[in-house]
Amino acid sequence: MSNEATEIFQRARDSLLSHRQDYDSALRAFAIPEFGEFNWAIDWFDAIGRGNNDIALWVVEEDGTERKFSFEEMASRSNQVANWLRSHGVVRGDRIIVMLGNQVELWETVLAVMKLGAILIPATTLLGRADLEDRIARGHARHVVVNSDVVEKFDGIAGDYTRVSVGGMHDGWLDYADAHLADDHFVPDGVTGVDETFLLYFTSGTTAKPKLVEHTHSSYPVGHLSTMYWIGLQPGDVHLNISSPGWAKHAWSSLFAPWNAQATVLVYNYSRFNATALLEQINRCGVTTFCAPPTVWRMLAQANLGGRPAKLREVVSAGEPLNPSIIEYIQDSWGLTVRDGYGQTETTAQIGNTPGQRVKPGSMGRALPGYKIALLDPMTGKAGTDGEICIDLSQHPIGLMVGYQGNPELNAEVMRDGHYHTGDVASVDDQGYITYVGRTDDIFKASDYRISPFELESVLLEHEAVAEVAVVPSPDELRLSVPKAYVSLAAGFGPDRATALSIFRFSRENLAPYKRIRRLEFFDLPKTISGKIRRVDLRQREQEMHGGSTETAPNGWRVEDFPELTS
Repeated sequence: MSNEATEIFQRARDSLLSHRQDYDSALRAFAIPEFGEFNWAIDWFDAIGRGNNDIALWVVEEDGTERKFSFEEMASRSNQVANWLRSHGVVRGDRIIVMLGNQVELWETVLAVMKLGAILIPATTLLGRADLEDRIARGHARHVVVNSDVVEKFDGIAGDYTRVSVGGMHDGWLDYADAHLADDHFVPDGVTGVDETFLLYFTSGTTAKPKLVEHTHSSYPVGHLSTMYWIGLQPGDVHLNISSPGWAKHAWSSLFAPWNAQATVLVYNYSRFNATALLEQINRCGVTTFCAPPTVWRMLAQANLGGRPAKLREVVSAGEPLNPSIIEYIQDSWGLTVRDGYGQTETTAQIGNTPGQRVKPGSMGRALPGYKIALLDPMTGKAGTDGEICIDLSQHPIGLMVGYQGNPELNAEVMRDGHYHTGDVASVDDQGYITYVGRTDDIFKASDYRISPFELESVLLEHEAVAEVAVVPSPDELRLSVPKAYVSLAAGFGPDRATALSIFRFSRENLAPYKRIRRLEFFDLPKTISGKIRRVDLRQREQEMHGGSTETAPNGWRVEDFPELTS
């Protein structure tokens, strides 16, 4: 272990902890750690784990059973897994697909893979055969570690890869349980360079075929110091993150950010979301910091929240922008402000509302320590108050990916002109607060006005009948296109004329004339397996089904169907 690397990392971390509620001081004090060798699992996690009986991982099941593991135990258990995997042929640089749920074996394996210098390919248990074939082929996987109840998904998938089953024995598969018979003292085969590849993430594919995002031993483990700062984590915190394994947000908030802070990672497993049960666990377990995606916050807002959980201090949201009405509801109920943040699979948290700072309605905050953000005009490339969110590469941010593996053309496109281009559009005020507008490929024009789907969706979500909504352009002979809302209804509302009329009226009352919804359809919204709405599918559906046609889709309505709105 490199004590020097540990000390360098800790100094950077402690500079952020010491300015936890002073954003300006944190920006001035933070310096990107510089070291040539660093293995986070060995040089950080094992270092803080020695003799440390504080709880690192706390897994609570729906039936009330639970398991707790100290930092020292997790260091020891991951050593055993690393030694066992090595004995079965895993070497530095090998690629390993890990497809596990929220269970201790997931965290053990991630630490073990890092210690070995192997390359982790996280995968959700929801993947189908075609997805797995793609990951094994494009990911050049040499090994897979999966739950025993999904091993059949690999039947017939060609490839020379080691198969490890967790939770049961199967013919042709190694039994993960044997790992804990291995020696708990691990000796690495050499040092780990900070630029060595550690993670390969397949993106969720909201607009195209999943891309293969490459991260190093520094870009995610060290880069998530920005995420730790945004959440407001402190040593000894109990942090609950609602996220599924296999996606970047799980690594963000259920691994690197809390363990960077020496906080407890709390997991609550449930088969079906129940707001009451979740709130009971938040209270019982003494959760201090809580992160959830907008969908969960919306479901919580529909429940009877009751009083503020006793120990809850910080609440944050990420994944997609959270609508201001939900933030206001939580503030009224708990006296806590849900702080929005922004990042991508390609990065750590770039932008966020940080603890102790003013939160402006609708804004997702300011650039986080380690990032320099510019809004560039997509046409001219000039910086301004509106434009594409871009990261200044003059000092390469530690949390940014290496690039999209195997795609030099795309890398050249997104890393052009000295900036990384996120593909998201925003506006910024004179104090540096950034407000999300939408994806560059989601924004459209109607009657020559520029329309942000997110802005319209935020308004429609305030209507009691609207559970979820996606706004896309619908072809129109006169205006080129008009805003159309695909609506998923809340419980108790039917896809009928009365509901449609009510939503159209709400649109007229709360949106400027050029922004008003002119068509809507009650529809089961298509989503990626990570839960994000696939607007690209809806845009394509509009072109194929309604382009040049005046016909109305099933459960579809046009504002012209309601004379009472135009009279």
